[in-house]
Amino acid sequence: MSWASRLFNARETLPRMILLILSGVAYLLVVCGTQTPPTGPQWVLAVLAFASGLLLHRRQPINLLVQTVLFGIALAVLEDSTINQVGTAWALGELAFWAPRFVWVVAGAGLVTVVYLILGLPGSGVSVTEAMVGLGTSLGLPILLGVVGRTTHELGLQATRRAESEQRAARADERAAIARELHDVVAHHIASVVLRVGVARHVLPDLDPKVTAVFDDVHRTGTEALSDLRQLVAVLRDPDGVRGDAALTAIEPSALPAALAGAVEKARLAGVIVEAEIDPAIGSLDAVRGLAVLRLTQEALTNVAKHAGPAATAALRVARSGSDVEWAVRDDGGAPAGPRDVPLGGGHGITGMRERVEVLGGTLTAGPEGKGWRVSTVLPG
Repeated sequence: MSWASRLFNARETLPRMILLILSGVAYLLVVCGTQTPPTGPQWVLAVLAFASGLLLHRRQPINLLVQTVLFGIALAVLEDSTINQVGTAWALGELAFWAPRFVWVVAGAGLVTVVYLILGLPGSGVSVTEAMVGLGTSLGLPILLGVVGRTTHELGLQATRRAESEQRAARADERAAIARELHDVVAHHIASVVLRVGVARHVLPDLDPKVTAVFDDVHRTGTEALSDLRQLVAVLRDPDGVRGDAALTAIEPSALPAALAGAVEKARLAGVIVEAEIDPAIGSLDAVRGLAVLRLTQEALTNVAKHAGPAATAALRVARSGSDVEWAVRDDGGAPAGPRDVPLGGGHGITGMRERVEVLGGTLTAGPEGKGWRVSTVLPG
């Protein structure tokens, strides 16, 4: 933010106060110095005005009261009260920047006017009319600047709120469009798969038990996917309405070991040999990190089955280390059919895993290890 913009920012009181102090010092040293050198009392009152302005620049009503008292003393004991008069006018302008209601500004201006009429007008040789015109000019300009600055600040806040509201509306439209696609396309195809698998189980009763088990697993997996899709569509359409849905936003901590065992068993049904080392202490994880561990495990084991093949051997390790969670999945690369075709940083699966970990303050490491692949992270407590 530039100095020019900071001078007219309602919150930036210190730059304006520093500018006032520098102007006052220049007046005392240059203007007064070339005519009549500043007196001791003049310096004392000026320093008190500068110091109170610095200390109270964010306490506008108190600052105005102190500056008005110093102004009254200057009117009573000094021939030249310019420094304290300007300090009081400036404090009134800062009050106009800050005041939640304009009645504060009216009260402050009234206080300064009363002090001037009692202590400054008698013996000055100036009529009441001339005094009021001069006082109105010296006080009116800082009040005007303060009101303009406050109004500009409020208009900026309103523009920011409007922009945020428009962004929320745009995101809601995007979520609704994604929800429609998920419901009309993806969910439709998965429902068709589940239906056909169910039909196949009934029209082919004499299948080998292993084939039947595969059919049952496909049917169960498809049904679970449909349930997750319905929940995701509900979240996209109304994020606030389903925020408490534990099935989608979190997992019960005590259920995490069983859920991980289920993910391992599903990978084994796909043909992957999985060696699992799951620390029972993860049952005390918070719900958010527990869900992250489960989703990371599901994605990593799915990647092993997809890229290393059903002949692969994978090792899952989930352990507590103090308040942190150490998680890793590695595989041996499966059958020697050439190098893995997953690049470092991976496709969308690895990207999603990395984003999930980064939200929780961790860093995901993914890359080749020997003939296979390893993905790991530490989720901080």
